Amino acid sequence: MIRFTDFMRVPEPSLTKIKLNIRAGVGGAAAWDLLLAEDPEEWLDMTRHREAHQNNNMGDAEYVLAFAQYYPYGPQYFIFGGFFRVTPSVPEVIGGKGYDLELLDEFSEYIKRLIIRLEQPVGRDLYLRRYDRIQDSKLNPEVYELAPDTKLGTFPGYQNVRLRHAEMQRIISNDEPSWKDALSSVKGVYVITDLSDGRQYVGSASGEANGLWQRWSGYAHLKNLTGGNKELNRMRDELGDTHIVENFQYSILEIFDPKTKAETILQRESFWKLALDSRRHGMNLN
Repeated sequence: MIRFTDFMRVPEPSLTKIKLNIRAGVGGAAAWDLLLAEDPEEWLDMTRHREAHQNNNMGDAEYVLAFAQYYPYGPQYFIFGGFFRVTPSVPEVIGGKGYDLELLDEFSEYIKRLIIRLEQPVGRDLYLRRYDRIQDSKLNPEVYELAPDTKLGTFPGYQNVRLRHAEMQRIISNDEPSWKDALSSVKGVYVITDLSDGRQYVGSASGEANGLWQRWSGYAHLKNLTGGNKELNRMRDELGDTHIVENFQYSILEIFDPKTKAETILQRESFWKLALDSRRHGMNLN
């Protein structure tokens, strides 16, 4: 067992607190989902929040280590979300944002990678703890995992897929179980968007044995960034691999049972090319 405070030593132990975020209120978004959100303010707002009847100024703490419950592993697992400097509001605020948070460089390499395990689940009286006392408390956290790369979360549902190329590379190379199971289970029509200019390419996985997973596995490898598409090949020759890796985004338009005939999927691919006008204003040449 590696004790958490032995692994992550802060400069001011007596002035540091640990915030163990679970969910944004009753029925609200899970902390891990907010940490993954594109807008960092959603995660900051959760880390700022305290009970409405308290002076929301984090007490005497000048620093806070923020964690999100990592629900894919279970209720006692939390993933690191940043080390922040705390600046209280003056006068004190009740029921609102009582302090500002400044993300510091210390431990930034562990964000969305470091997972700790608690000896027991977090209750309402345990979610905000003093750093210098947490190891002797009933929580007694230990370092459970330091992932080789940032965690991307479990598969969010076919209608919510929006992957940058680097994210797709990590998912494919790590054989992320929930993603592989979901994408291997369906055939489908997908869209690639060049975020630099908004042009789109509509494609399909109609004959692959492992559906969208097999098709996207090809795109994930640097030797096959274009999947053989003529327009994508032209773009690659003109702008280089870096343009594709930094600007391409992948989403799913429609899914089909693996037993669906290829002709049916190709018909739907043609429909989406018309609907998105990706022949005239996108990257489809046929």
